[in-house]
Amino acid sequence: MRSTLTEFKNFVSRGNVVDLAIAFVLGLAFATLVTTFVSGILTPIISMIFGDSSFQGLTFTINGSIFEYGAVLDALISFVTVAAALFFFVVKPLNIMAARRAAGRPDPESDTRACTECLSEIPKAARRCAFCTAEQQPMSDPVAPASA
Repeated sequence: MRSTLTEFKNFVSRGNVVDLAIAFVLGLAFATLVTTFVSGILTPIISMIFGDSSFQGLTFTINGSIFEYGAVLDALISFVTVAAALFFFVVKPLNIMAARRAAGRPDPESDTRACTECLSEIPKAARRCAFCTAEQQPMSDPVAPASA
């Protein structure tokens, strides 16, 4: 019994379980924030445009069966509004910030670099560009040990 409790404690305290729990809690808080934003700000804007914030009462009947297409419209509008809010207020700004951070930084995984004269891609260790024949300073390999 003691080994099972120890094994459970080790499982729960592993980094990926804790990271997942934190991500889940943050996701719930973020979902609440987005839902509140949509219902408190975007839905009133939609109701100003269409005159009603809910289409729940829209139905039609065929052979005694009631089709509640208003509920589908409400769900569709809610989905599109949440997706648009996430895209324009979270994804787009984060992409802009990531692009600004990455601007001007060469890819560390790449085996090539730009020629200083013609901007052609040349190997990092090249001393001369194969396209314009301009002399280049070879880039030092950060992994290789420096010679004394």
